Amino acid sequence: MLMKDVRKLHKQIQRCYAINRRAQHPVQFYVTSLGGQLKQSMDEKDKGWVNWKDISFETEHYSEVLAKEELVYLTSDSPNVLEELDLKKVYVIGGLVDHNHHKGISFERAKERGIDHAQLPLNSFVKMNSRKVLAVNHVFEIILVYLEKGSWEEAFFTILPQRKGAVAVDKDDAATPEKGEDSDLEPATNTAEQTEEKLKYSCNRH
Repeated sequence: MLMKDVRKLHKQIQRCYAINRRAQHPVQFYVTSLGGQLKQSMDEKDKGWVNWKDISFETEHYSEVLAKEELVYLTSDSPNVLEELDLKKVYVIGGLVDHNHHKGISFERAKERGIDHAQLPLNSFVKMNSRKVLAVNHVFEIILVYLEKGSWEEAFFTILPQRKGAVAVDKDDAATPEKGEDSDLEPATNTAEQTEEKLKYSCNRH
C-alpha cells in the first residue's frame, strides 16, 4: 500500500480498538503481521499504542499465530455465505486499503493457504445505492453488533454509513451473492476519512 493508505488502515485499527473496548460482547482482537509502514505510522502518530489493553499485536502472519482449522477468511468473493458466527472460529478481516486495485486478492490468498472462507450475508438483507465496499472497521463493528443483538439485519442497518443509502431487501426477492461485484469486505477508498463520524485482523469472542 501507499503510505497514505497505510495511514487510513491505521485509523481503522484505532476505531476497531476503541469500539471493542466499549462493546457489550468484546472479541479477542488480533493485529498480525505488524511491521513495516503500518508500525511506522503507529509509532509516529499514536505512540500510546504499545500500552493498548485487551488486544494482541503480533509480528507473525495470522497463520503462524492461530490454528489453521480455526480460521475463516471474510471476503465477499467467497461463494459461502456466513449464516451465523461460530464462536469457536477466528474471523480474518484483511487489512487492505487499495482503492479496489487488487480485487479478489483476499479470496485468492485464502484459497492458496487452504483456509475456510465466507462472506457476510449482506445481499440477503441490504440494497445500497453505492458499491458494497466496507472499511475494516465497519466489518468489525457489524460483527460486534451481531454478537450483541443476534441479528444480521440489525447489525447492517446500525453500522452501514447513511451515505450508502442502504434499504432493506424484500424478503421475497432477496439478492443472491454475485461473484465479481465489488468486495463488501475490502476497505473503500474514502471510508477511513469517515471513521471519526459515526487484521490482517482476526477476531474471536472472549
